[in-house]
Amino acid sequence: MADLSINMCGIKSPNPFWLASGPPANCGEQVMRAFDIGWGGAVWKTLGTPVVNVSSRLAAVKYSGNAIMGLNNIELITDRPLETNFKEIYEVKKRYPNHAVVVSLMVETKDEWKEIVNRSIDAGADGLELNFGCPHGMCERGMGSSVGQEPKVLTELTSWVMDFSSVPVLVKLTPNVGDILVPGEAAVQGGADGLSLINTIKSIIGIDLDTLSLKPSVGKNSTNGGYCGPAVKPIALHMVAALARDKNINIPISGIGGISTWQDAAEFLALGSTSVQVCTAVMHNGYRIVEDMIDGLSNYLDDMGMKSVNNLIGKAVPGFIDWGDLDLNYKVIAKIDADTCIGCQLCYIACLDGAHQCIHTNQGPCSAYHGKSDHGMNPRVDIKQPILHSHDSNAITSIPFVDEDECIGCNLCHLVCPVPGCLTMKEIPNAAGKESWNDRIAKKTLL
Repeated sequence: MADLSINMCGIKSPNPFWLASGPPANCGEQVMRAFDIGWGGAVWKTLGTPVVNVSSRLAAVKYSGNAIMGLNNIELITDRPLETNFKEIYEVKKRYPNHAVVVSLMVETKDEWKEIVNRSIDAGADGLELNFGCPHGMCERGMGSSVGQEPKVLTELTSWVMDFSSVPVLVKLTPNVGDILVPGEAAVQGGADGLSLINTIKSIIGIDLDTLSLKPSVGKNSTNGGYCGPAVKPIALHMVAALARDKNINIPISGIGGISTWQDAAEFLALGSTSVQVCTAVMHNGYRIVEDMIDGLSNYLDDMGMKSVNNLIGKAVPGFIDWGDLDLNYKVIAKIDADTCIGCQLCYIACLDGAHQCIHTNQGPCSAYHGKSDHGMNPRVDIKQPILHSHDSNAITSIPFVDEDECIGCNLCHLVCPVPGCLTMKEIPNAAGKESWNDRIAKKTLL
């Protein structure tokens, strides 16, 4: 069985699964319950001068049966007394000495940073996470993402904490920037031991069309909030990978953003994360999800012949290259398995209306197109294929077929096909060898 234990810039935990700073890590009772179920670490909900939160605070985007594809919140940092938080941190660390307890912090002045850093360490924190990413409420007060968006300020505040701290310090970055490398390098310049990202994305999640109020509503009003959940995962993966491959960064990363399953976690690890943090999925399904995450990741590592989770960290990073270095001579084309095709024609419609018109059928959803060469504009539609019977004896349907000479391998048909293994993309050998756009430009320059 693979070893799941990690060492995140000096912060050790039995596995890479941490609760992210937020409602699931709001108090000691929650964190202890999470540790009992299997979580390896927790980043305490951000401490600072306690605030007053509003009601209501959450709204969600639903899609294709998923109750929370994306979650928007207008909640701020802890609204509980600091004394209570520090007492609970102490009790948690005393009871769980081998689990990672990281304390998220957000204050304004240098003296406030010094005091809260010292108090967090005295309470037993294994590490600190500087919240430079909150996109609402706190940024209007000169904290959160207002720091994360100003590289010089980020560097200075990080350097303050590094001077005060005797434990590792992570800087949590905001995604609400044009280039994530800018705040990442600023954190490195400030001396940060590690990075965590992404924080939530500034957003308005929707409008109640009955009341014309923004969601979530506070009376008849609302404000922009922070977007998270499965919908933000692709953005988070890109930003983690961009930092992981940058030679000027070279410090550990804790990945955050839409992680719901062991597969999600494995992707973040492969793109350079040492630990992964989860919030929305826990809010949706509870702490129990970590059991499947642990089992799934462990089995995956065993199947891959990896003795430790550390063998997976960063494995996919070398494959992340610039577009100009991609092989222009590499080609795949679509292949349809007529034996498993159900004749739904989703691939045909997608290719006809949304791609490159290289999939055809003799009996499609729009009969006006058939036998008329696509109104004279696409003679390839006249290519004849036998009409096949579907599983329904009362229906006759045409199995779509691919004009391989016209297929450009965009992959859309493969994505919309509902039958596993029916529509595949087959590589076409090319004797010309690899050539990228940058190669072509270099050749022109030499000429």
